[in-house]
Amino acid sequence: MKRVIAIAMQKGGVGKTTTAVNLAASLAATRRRVLLIDMDPQGNTTMGSGVDKSQLKRSTCEVLLGECQLADALIPIEHGAGFTLLPANQDLTAAEVRLLTLPIGRETKLRQALAPKRNDFDLVLIDCPPALNMLTVNALVAADSVLIPMQCEYYALEGLSALLSTVEQIRAAVNPQLAIEGVLRTMFDPRNNLANEVSAQLIAHFGDKVFRTVIPRNIRLAEAPSFGKPALFHDKESRGALAYLALAGEMIRREEESTGAVRALAPITAAPSPQVVTPPPPTPPAAEHGAPEGAPESAPESTRADHTPGTPLADTPKNSMGMAPAVSAAPLAEDRSR
Repeated sequence: MKRVIAIAMQKGGVGKTTTAVNLAASLAATRRRVLLIDMDPQGNTTMGSGVDKSQLKRSTCEVLLGECQLADALIPIEHGAGFTLLPANQDLTAAEVRLLTLPIGRETKLRQALAPKRNDFDLVLIDCPPALNMLTVNALVAADSVLIPMQCEYYALEGLSALLSTVEQIRAAVNPQLAIEGVLRTMFDPRNNLANEVSAQLIAHFGDKVFRTVIPRNIRLAEAPSFGKPALFHDKESRGALAYLALAGEMIRREEESTGAVRALAPITAAPSPQVVTPPPPTPPAAEHGAPEGAPESAPESTRADHTPGTPLADTPKNSMGMAPAVSAAPLAEDRSR
């Protein structure tokens, strides 16, 4: 897929970290190389992946400040999740303060650090903090698209409006290729009338950009971080784990459909339009014998009663009017005598 997706939302508690960890594990389960970047100073993505954030020697902080290379700070996840993690802790707050003091290039630090290793992964997921600060801006500048976890409540709609405004500003100023990956409904309870109403509004406004997969409220998703595992490895039969597997499948299917549509259109647009060649009309027999133009065509030999096969038409006897008789008299006389 070779894409970078930022998981961002201004409002907290909508499931950004849960989505980042479980989506990374689900995509890795499909044998894709996944890099998960923790851009939140709280370090919840790091802890949810089974890494102790208090024991880090290198983290996102050092990478953003240029004190180490990205490859030196990466940690492979060992419990079978199959993805790679760039961890973070509270030191990332200091990195944000230092980034704000830079005169130029402060919003492109993550993109520059990610460039050497980007092609080593099929998919890069960035977990953003619940604020539109310099860390979130760095993630959006480095990303190809934004995945928006959305709790179907009123305050989440307010946060969505602010995020979309920020995306438009970044698209106009720094990253014109930034797109909306999709809106993901999280912690969804279909028994809640308000959740159903907000969901209907999202579909009416965003259309196909709203993922068909819905993440339900699930206790296994909530307790999995305490075990330092994604829900897929805590309880793979839980509704939450199955929902994120379905989300990974939907993302892959969308990617394949878009790629297939481009490949199908390519030969059609590139091929020249076919030219229809109309064969010339057959030459009338009269023209072959040199008959004048507009003269009536002679009857074919098989329809001439007085014509003996092999005898030229010019030798046929004519009557007093200059026309060949329709029936010869000799055969009729023979018939009467018989």
